[in-house]
Amino acid sequence: MLNQIESKELGLFADFPDFSKTRVLVIGDIMLDSYWYGDIFRISPEAPVSVVNMTHDENRLGGAANVALNVLNIGGNCFLSGVIGDDNNGDKIESLIRNSDIDWDIERVSGSRTINKLRILSRNQQLIRLDFEDKFPDWNSDRFIFNLIQIIKNFDSVILSDYGKGTLRNPQELIEELNKLGKSVIVDPKGIDFEKYRGATLITPNLAEFEAVVGPCTCDFEINERGSVLRDRLDLKALLVTRGEKGMTLLEKDKSPLNLATQAMEVFDVTGAGDTVIATIGVCLAAGVPMNQSVYLSNIAAGLVVGKIGTATVNRIELLKAFESSGKGLYDWADGEEEVLNFLNKARAQGFKIVMTNGCFDILHPGHLDYLQKARKLGDILIVAVNDDDSVRRLKGESRPINTIKMRLKMLSGLSSVDRVLPFSEDTPERIYKRFIPDVLVKGGDYKEDDVIGGDVVKGAGGKVVVLDYLSGFSTSEIISKVKKS
Repeated sequence: MLNQIESKELGLFADFPDFSKTRVLVIGDIMLDSYWYGDIFRISPEAPVSVVNMTHDENRLGGAANVALNVLNIGGNCFLSGVIGDDNNGDKIESLIRNSDIDWDIERVSGSRTINKLRILSRNQQLIRLDFEDKFPDWNSDRFIFNLIQIIKNFDSVILSDYGKGTLRNPQELIEELNKLGKSVIVDPKGIDFEKYRGATLITPNLAEFEAVVGPCTCDFEINERGSVLRDRLDLKALLVTRGEKGMTLLEKDKSPLNLATQAMEVFDVTGAGDTVIATIGVCLAAGVPMNQSVYLSNIAAGLVVGKIGTATVNRIELLKAFESSGKGLYDWADGEEEVLNFLNKARAQGFKIVMTNGCFDILHPGHLDYLQKARKLGDILIVAVNDDDSVRRLKGESRPINTIKMRLKMLSGLSSVDRVLPFSEDTPERIYKRFIPDVLVKGGDYKEDDVIGGDVVKGAGGKVVVLDYLSGFSTSEIISKVKKS
């Protein structure tokens, strides 16, 4: 299930799901997302509206087609099925799909309009959106469902992308067949009739859609309680409520609720974020990734896509980088060393030079930042071993540490120069260095090379010890002293 990052140019290394052999079927409402861009210079003399001088336009795959494109860009293999109109916009969709690597079988409905969302933008801000659709009123979906049932056995997971536009009028027959085959089925639901999704592996309503079904929720407890009742009533394995700036809540059967904070740094456009979420979960489940880890990765992907303009996707490299960054310092205390050691062994196999240092790092200050930046430049990966609270207390006195080990690990893991952090409980890091044996051991201050603890082990294995000067004028003791005097 796991593979390794093979490009040293990324400057990263992590265990990451291998999606290359996954087969994901996406079924749902296929749309053409059109964007018209222009500049506003004046108000119309005909009415109090802006005049947009159009400069260019573009078309993108939307709805279920955007889900399929996300699966593909993340690294999975995708087959897309749905309906479009037998019109000019339908031709545009087929052209866009042919230019991708998505496999597809799409039915064209004569006399109906292809679903089209036209957005007019100026300076990357939406001014208005125009929707064109008719929900295929004369289309009989029986043959469509019959044909899908013949092929669903060939896929590892199935995503139902329901925008309420007419393609998934009765998904229950599909879900029942998928359950017989033991396939994962992930649903992005629409409307207030969630009964039609009964038996799905997971449904992913946003908060507004969720509250439309269960009623307004004023706190996390109500979301958890009402969501669990809804999950069990619909015989779902899990329910995921996407909550915008408040992140996500996963309610998995027989497990505690999982609340994930949003990963978004900047939000430009939430268009298609739900597509990215279900695509990521779908391809993860297809690769055998557990549900909670799949949702965790989808949360990272969503944080990336909302930083883009319009209907967008996340590619594998972007997701790898964000995954690596998000995982620093998040190890379980019982097996943190094993996690880091596994990381280093794989990194060494790819030729990465490992640098290690250690310390209390009680109050992070400019001296620490300068020191860690210099240490990082001595190799490819920097591991920081940190004295736990009891160890600091023995070394520095009962008034220390100022910050707990969890806070110190969190602060250090947020630095771009630091690749991994881990706590240790001894007074010295000798055992850590004997176990990890880095290529470069770094220490700061006025140490002599031969006096650095663990240095003999590192040099005996062919590595080296480097002593760096601290940035003058900064130390934790000095900062504490100044605070006390003030």
